[in-house]
Amino acid sequence: MTTENLELVYTLLCDDVRLEMGNKISLMGIFQNIMVDKLPVSLIKFAVVNHWRGDGDHQTEVRILTPNKGNIVVTSQPTQIQLAPGGFTDNVSFFVNVVFPSPGTYWIQTLADTHVLEELPLIVTDVNNEAIPTMSEISESVN
Repeated sequence: MTTENLELVYTLLCDDVRLEMGNKISLMGIFQNIMVDKLPVSLIKFAVVNHWRGDGDHQTEVRILTPNKGNIVVTSQPTQIQLAPGGFTDNVSFFVNVVFPSPGTYWIQTLADTHVLEELPLIVTDVNNEAIPTMSEISESVN
């Protein structure tokens, strides 16, 4: 999960992010899957938090792809990040009114300088759907 002079340390999904005094961030409602009563579902708001380490000027972007990775559901605006040598920063991408029309494993894709650094699975399902993929099925899709 690195590109020249930049490392993506981690990615978190959550309902909201707040900037607190002292330049601290508070994360609310961290999640890894979405289970709802009924699909399609429109999420009013959620955030993707990326923690970066490295140095230099870089452009980052977050995309959410359909289960077949053939279409983009939503993409963030490209964001410039600047890091002093050995520095770190957090980048928060907010998404509003995102519709997930059907169950499946959607993909959270993080890019830096136009290179895909990470693809995280986001399982979207309803309570009646018993076709939740196993971790081995997901890892086969990643490889």
